Amino acid sequence: MAADNLRWDTLEALKNSSKGKLKYSPDWLEKGEDILAGCKEVTSLSPLSGAILKRLSPRPLLKNCSLGSPIRDTSLSTSEDVPFCSSAPISPHHTLTSPLSPATSPPLASIESEEKVNEDKLENSHSTVDLSPVPCSTPPPAISLLSPRASQMAGCIRICEEKHRSKAKAELSLRQELQERLVATVASRESEQLKRFEEFMELKQRQEYQSVRDMVEKDTQETLGRQEKLKEEHRHRMKILNLRLREAEQQRLREAELEKQRLVEGRERLRTLNAIQEEVLQLNQLLEPSSSTQTGLTVDHTSYITRGNQLCSQVSEVVRTTAEGQFPSVEDMTVAERALQEMRSLLRALQEGVAHAQERKKKEQEKEEEMKKQAELKAQQEEQKKSAAASAKEKSRKQGLQNSAEESTLKWYKELQETANQCGQAFEDLNNTKDMQTKKLRMELQKAATIPVSQISSISGSQLKEIFDKIDKLLSGRPTVSGGKSVSTSHHPHGLEYVSYKLAEKFVKQGEEEVASHHEAAFPIAVVASGIWELHPKVGDLILAHLHKKCPYSVPHYPPMKDGTSMEEYQRILGYRVDESGVEVQDSFLKRMSGMIRLYAAIIQLRWPHSNKQGPDPHGLNHGWRWLAQMLNMEPLADVTATLLFDFLEVCGNALMKQYQGQFWKLLLLIKEEYFPRIKAVTSAGQMGSVTRLNQFLENSLRKKQIDPPKGQLTSSFWRS
Repeated sequence: MAADNLRWDTLEALKNSSKGKLKYSPDWLEKGEDILAGCKEVTSLSPLSGAILKRLSPRPLLKNCSLGSPIRDTSLSTSEDVPFCSSAPISPHHTLTSPLSPATSPPLASIESEEKVNEDKLENSHSTVDLSPVPCSTPPPAISLLSPRASQMAGCIRICEEKHRSKAKAELSLRQELQERLVATVASRESEQLKRFEEFMELKQRQEYQSVRDMVEKDTQETLGRQEKLKEEHRHRMKILNLRLREAEQQRLREAELEKQRLVEGRERLRTLNAIQEEVLQLNQLLEPSSSTQTGLTVDHTSYITRGNQLCSQVSEVVRTTAEGQFPSVEDMTVAERALQEMRSLLRALQEGVAHAQERKKKEQEKEEEMKKQAELKAQQEEQKKSAAASAKEKSRKQGLQNSAEESTLKWYKELQETANQCGQAFEDLNNTKDMQTKKLRMELQKAATIPVSQISSISGSQLKEIFDKIDKLLSGRPTVSGGKSVSTSHHPHGLEYVSYKLAEKFVKQGEEEVASHHEAAFPIAVVASGIWELHPKVGDLILAHLHKKCPYSVPHYPPMKDGTSMEEYQRILGYRVDESGVEVQDSFLKRMSGMIRLYAAIIQLRWPHSNKQGPDPHGLNHGWRWLAQMLNMEPLADVTATLLFDFLEVCGNALMKQYQGQFWKLLLLIKEEYFPRIKAVTSAGQMGSVTRLNQFLENSLRKKQIDPPKGQLTSSFWRS
């Protein structure tokens, strides 16, 4: 093993020498190139290489050797002795370098030192060992024979070459295989990429086709949707058209029914008018003095006949209007009936006069002429009695229509005004204070009282209940939140009086402004006011006081003009607004009065639904009946009476009808027959709008025997919202 290492060290030393650094290429033999073609001199062994080899190996060198039969040892560690020839060069094919491991190659300096030592030893033993070349009989061939060790070395080199060649071939085949595999991989990858590209293109085509198809389907759906929408609109329009046609047909039928009823009523009135004319003509004939009664009678028939002829002319005038193809109106019938009644009264008076004359004549015949003076005195007394009876009758008639309210009503009115004045005086120190904290408290109390009333509406019953609870809490002295601050009437000794006064004033102002503009707003305001009135009666009295002060017709009361009162002040007392620009116009005045009367009519018929108190209303329908009766006992005012009666009956008529039933219809008939002509008599031509509305309301109500509930009335479903 050590010998092998030495051999390899020797080969490594030869390879690292200046002449052994040859570049090896495995392609030289395949290309047929000479390995030493680039060298300038022939490489040969040193003369001392044989001695060195002899010393390195224990076997003796071969004495004879030939080129054709070299003796080689199969073992790499042994070799035979061969004769040494100094002139035998080394074959260039056996001097190739082999890739030896650097770990097994000793350094070149150590090998050279060993060679010097061996040369010294050889020189010392030169006397004993003859190293001269062996003479040959024939000249040596150009190729020198190698020793077995050299042959072995050459074989190792050849084996190394073969090994490297096979290794190169294996690497080449491996590289080719890798290259082919790489080419196949690349080809497969490119094929897969081509397939993916084709699939991608096919996917794009499918997507484009799908998008086009979706677009077509979408357009189709939109077209169908538009068609369905058009069909639905057509059906809706047809439905509306059918409804309108049906409504038009119903309206036509109603108008036809009304026309038929009007014709029936007109014919009935015409028959009645003819009967009245016939009776008037017959009564007029009775006014003519007969031959049997004219003789000896002192009754003058001239005045009776003249008046009878005038009444006949009035009736004839009415009949003449109907002769032109028109039916007599209700006013015409009223004129005719009034003429008939007057004709009957006239005939009755004539008959009474004739009877008295006949009686006087009989007495004159029975008595002597001395008694004629007594008879005349008696006649004068009878005349005086008749005058007194007429004057008494006229007086009684005038007593039914007064210009002011009854004493009890006026007393009640003055008591309410006194209560309001006392309440105002109670918080006068709060109203006139100069303390900033007190002023701030007054403003907070005023806001807490007035803002909830301004928020009253018919949106929902729950919201109305919240407003009511907030007002009730404030009047009960409990703290309430207003404007983000806690306010209570207990913070000032007169806080409750101030809040009650301002609250009542705000309720009336809502009627004056909000209800005047929106009639339906009267009911939510009235129901809250009625509930507060029931829990806090003082607030109710203040509401009445403010209402009577701003609208004296709600008493009803027509304040007389006192001596020393200016016209502007008197107009303020009547309810007009008077400022620097002048007196309020009549339309604005009537609009405000109408709003307050509507609020009052709504209050007397409503009651707070969440109240736990039992018993009658604090100000119920009996006060409505009292107001209506006293209104009819007073002389009507132009434009005012008709407006207020219509507003009151439109709001409260249904409730009064249900409460009083037959008595209410008698009262309504009295208004129609007796009171309405008086209203019409005091109304000028430019003020007939309110009169016409009242007349239509009375006629419709009496004809249908029914008064519809007012618009905006709160139902049970409202309180559940």
